[in-house]
Amino acid sequence: MLSLIGPMREHLDGHKELTSEKELIVLPPVKEAAIALQRGNAKIQCLVQPGDDVKIGDLIAKQDDFFYVPFFAPVSGTVKAIEKRTSLTNKPADHVIIENDGLDRKAELSTLNAEKASKEEIVAFLKEKGIIGCGGAGFPAYFKYNTDKCETLIINCVECEPFITSDAYTAEHDPEDLKYGVHALLKASGAKKCYVAVKETKKELIAVLDPLFAGEKDIEVKKVPDVYPMGWERTLVYELIGKRYERLPIEVGVILSNATTVVMSARAMKTGLPIYEKVVTVSGEAVRDPHNVLARVGTPIRELVEACGGYSAERVSLLAGGPMMGSALIKDEIAIGPASNAVTVRHPDETEAIACLRCGKCVEHCPSGLMPVNIVNALKANDVDRLIKLHTTDCIECGLCTYICPSRIAVTDNIRRAKRLLSLKAKK
Repeated sequence: MLSLIGPMREHLDGHKELTSEKELIVLPPVKEAAIALQRGNAKIQCLVQPGDDVKIGDLIAKQDDFFYVPFFAPVSGTVKAIEKRTSLTNKPADHVIIENDGLDRKAELSTLNAEKASKEEIVAFLKEKGIIGCGGAGFPAYFKYNTDKCETLIINCVECEPFITSDAYTAEHDPEDLKYGVHALLKASGAKKCYVAVKETKKELIAVLDPLFAGEKDIEVKKVPDVYPMGWERTLVYELIGKRYERLPIEVGVILSNATTVVMSARAMKTGLPIYEKVVTVSGEAVRDPHNVLARVGTPIRELVEACGGYSAERVSLLAGGPMMGSALIKDEIAIGPASNAVTVRHPDETEAIACLRCGKCVEHCPSGLMPVNIVNALKANDVDRLIKLHTTDCIECGLCTYICPSRIAVTDNIRRAKRLLSLKAKK
């Protein structure tokens, strides 16, 4: 049961100004694209082999079990190898390595007129094009829309994580595709109402959204407080419709899609192209010139950082994602994927933790209603039963407990370890 004590949210210094007003850096197509064939523990079937000629949008691999998720070539050229490389999870995974021929040849790709298409045709198209959540999670979009129980569609333009502005940039600079995508997904959802949620402090984006949807009977722009984690599904659903749910938003008749996902859906419908390139925010105090960067899927993070002037220190902390929920990376040769939205470069945090003060701030602020300090103690005691009773797996790893901890304890990292422990025990 979700606890309602404490604020469960916090205003954070977003540092958005580092990139929000700057022009987009457009990287030339990567000379050698490395596409990771990885989605959690799912088995991925590779459909190409070394020597094969591919074009942009060609199907090169697929997951086809509980979910169907296709993988596509982001450049045209020759498949150079299928080899193990380090992925965004810091684990080795098979990668399709494509040597770019520089011609940007595109495959013959199907398009869709969303205005004439049925709900079923739109959902099938999202599945065929591999449209996934572009806010970092990478959940297959078609799966959400394959329901007849949706009453409210929420387009998430909140982007509450510090430093990240890639969503706002995409929505602000491609309003026509955003509008087209919203209409298409509203039809796909079967909902009667759509809310486009944006933080009340994003004045430039609001100035685009308000006139874009003015006069729309079923679509309304909703301004929400500038607090973290307002962009989290549970927080946003409660803020907009006042309902809570156990597992999935559809339990209360809601589907949520990220703003970039909406734009990518529209582009796929108009051009036939899957997600073969992404706007990625490269920011943080340890990169010389933070920017939003447009890069092909399969581009090494190193090239994105170099386009932003390189590192400003010899020792840096590199994160895939933002500083709150991002995961640490062990090297910058790792390539971005279709769900990548940010790379955060910071100075290493060398502050030493002290003993827990038992202040209860982590409990008060936890948006999932958990007791983080108790989870950490159960982990130290290797008490698996206690970890289960504390609903450890409900943690969304938002990082708020670590952020507000006066003892500077890495609470979130400890909970991640606890979740891994539970996962390992479950496999035995």
